[in-house]
Amino acid sequence: MAGRASVQGERKGFALPQVPKIAVYIVGFIPAVWLFYAGIDDRLGADPMRYLEQALGLWALRFLIATLAITPLRQLFNINLLRYRRALGLLAFYYAALHLTTYLVLDQGLDMAAIVADIVKRPYITIGMATFVILIPLAVTSNNAAIRRMGGQAWAKLHRLVYLAAIGAALHFLLVVKSWPPEPIVYAAIVAVLLGYRLVRPMVKKPSPRRRAA
Repeated sequence: MAGRASVQGERKGFALPQVPKIAVYIVGFIPAVWLFYAGIDDRLGADPMRYLEQALGLWALRFLIATLAITPLRQLFNINLLRYRRALGLLAFYYAALHLTTYLVLDQGLDMAAIVADIVKRPYITIGMATFVILIPLAVTSNNAAIRRMGGQAWAKLHRLVYLAAIGAALHFLLVVKSWPPEPIVYAAIVAVLLGYRLVRPMVKKPSPRRRAA
C-alpha cells in the first residue's frame, strides 16, 4: 500500500529528470569562472575589483535563495528537488567565501587594521562578516557523517540558522548599494516571502479530519 501511494504521489507532480549532483556543482561554478576570466581579460568595467566582489556576493545570495525555495516548491507544486538542496547550500557558501576572499585580498590587501576598522565602522561589513560566520558551521556539517554524529534533530536545529543567514545576506546587499535601487529590494522581498511562507504555513495548514467514532 505504501509503495503504491508513493508512486501515485510522484505521478501527481512534475516529472523532472534526475541530474547528477556533480553537474549542479559544475554548472554552479560557471559564473565564478567567467567572472575571474573576465577580470583577467579586463572586461569588468572601470572598477573590476568592486564588480567582481559584488557579483560573487550576489551569486551567493542567489544560491541561498535557491536553497530556501526547495521546500515551498515541493509543498506547493510537488516539485521535489531535495536531493540538490545540499549542493545549492554549499554553492552559496563557496560563493560567499570567494566574495569574502576578494574583499580581504584584492580590496584590502590583507591589511588587518583596515579590515578590523571596516568591520567596526561599516554596518554592512559587520553584517556580512556575521553572516559568513553563520554559514561556516552549516557548510562544515553539510554531510551525512555530521548528521549521524549530531543526530537528526540537533542537525536540523543547527541548520535553521540558514534563515538568519538569508536575512543577513539580504540586509548586507541592501546596505552595500546605499541608494537602494530595485534589484536589492527585489532580492530582499524574495527572502521575506520565502521566510514568511515558513511562518504562515503551519498556521493555515488544515488539520486532518477526525474519524467519527463507530
